[in-house]
Amino acid sequence: MQAIEKNQSYDDIKRMDRDGVWHHLTQHSVFEHKYPTIMARAAGMNIWDIDGNQYLDAVSGGLWTVNVGYGRERIANAVRDQLVEMCYFAGVSGTIPGALFADKLLSKMPGLSRVYLSSSGSEANEKAFKIVRQIAHLRHNGQKHKIIYRERDYHGTTISTLSASGQEERRGQYGPFTPGFVEMPHCSRYRSQYGDVHDYGERAARELEAVIQREGPDSVGAVILEPITAGGGVITPPEGYWKIIQEICRQYQLLLILDEVVCGVGRTGKWFGYQHYDVQPDIVTMAKGVASGYAPISCTVTTEDVFQQFVADPADRMAYFRDVSTFGGCASGPAAALENLRIIEDESLLDNVVDMGAYLMDRLLELKQRHAMVGDVRGKGLFAGLELVSDRHTKEPVAEAVVAGIAADCMAHGVIIGRTNRSFQKFNNTLALSPAFIANQRDIDAIVDALDAALGRATGPV
Repeated sequence: MQAIEKNQSYDDIKRMDRDGVWHHLTQHSVFEHKYPTIMARAAGMNIWDIDGNQYLDAVSGGLWTVNVGYGRERIANAVRDQLVEMCYFAGVSGTIPGALFADKLLSKMPGLSRVYLSSSGSEANEKAFKIVRQIAHLRHNGQKHKIIYRERDYHGTTISTLSASGQEERRGQYGPFTPGFVEMPHCSRYRSQYGDVHDYGERAARELEAVIQREGPDSVGAVILEPITAGGGVITPPEGYWKIIQEICRQYQLLLILDEVVCGVGRTGKWFGYQHYDVQPDIVTMAKGVASGYAPISCTVTTEDVFQQFVADPADRMAYFRDVSTFGGCASGPAAALENLRIIEDESLLDNVVDMGAYLMDRLLELKQRHAMVGDVRGKGLFAGLELVSDRHTKEPVAEAVVAGIAADCMAHGVIIGRTNRSFQKFNNTLALSPAFIANQRDIDAIVDALDAALGRATGPV
């Protein structure tokens, strides 16, 4: 462990961490009588903590990020070489890796033509919101500024991205929020608002039009949606949903923003989640797996039509996109992202995501047969969720403590899984899996077997 000085022990590191680091999503009173877990090294899909405990990582770094696995020397070397060559220059100028990465990324995204670089998913979505708001002023006299978001979707942790997040516990205690964001209903067939209907996808999509009409078509400029709702419960869109969404956006001249922060760059078996659904977005945002966590980078990608709305006579000093991202100029991000894309191509990892995703789904459906607590299994590619219920007939969700207990049980037995975490008042009841793209059948079996055992210890089989 290179950073540890000769006179420092692991206990010193634990103390420094406990006494100095403010951890994410953590109530620190739990550390009064124990130390936080400190991850120390990793390789492939395995990670070891500072005490030497080994875990199989089924959530790619805990947050759907390390998509090509740990210990990739190709990416590390690309970043090292770029930092030595030139580490940074502000985004008003270009960089060689920035240009190369943009060109390669856009080759995967037909119909899109411009890449704006920043450093996190929240920031990427903020850029999208600013684009919508500025177009409203440039083209619509300040009208068409409202942005519709969907119940259960999540778009980031800043105040404005929380303003567009349909997760009430994530938003709790952080208001007042940015005005001009309006919610539409979710599209979870398992939690159908209309009962058991054959046209659920169309009905759920038509809710967008109802919101537009209620708010006034002249006031609404965009809608932001996740192709597959991620942290809100791994909700896959119902049949027919995206066709209607696209039609409504075109009818009312709404910009369609797709948040691919989780789904993007291969997680679902295609380069982007929306590419499963024959939909053409105006803006796509991405982060997390863009560089598989080897460097911070996010992207806001637009059509040429969106870009051209900011191209004007230089004398119009307010017409360009007046935005800056300090670390959008860090050259290590696109260097890492470019090598990440090359690895996915060279190793045919999208094919593996499809194959292992199908195997994972088959194994998870076995769990549904074995355990009454598993109410629904859904997902696409190496991205899956199990919604847990206390009663399959009523679909009453289990308490969040039950889900947390199952995740803790898996971790105690060497497998790290994800879950909905303090996002909703009622529906924090989904376990989430997103193993790295390099997963094989042995890895999938180990993950599902750990879940099987933990579910059995929680309730017993059917």
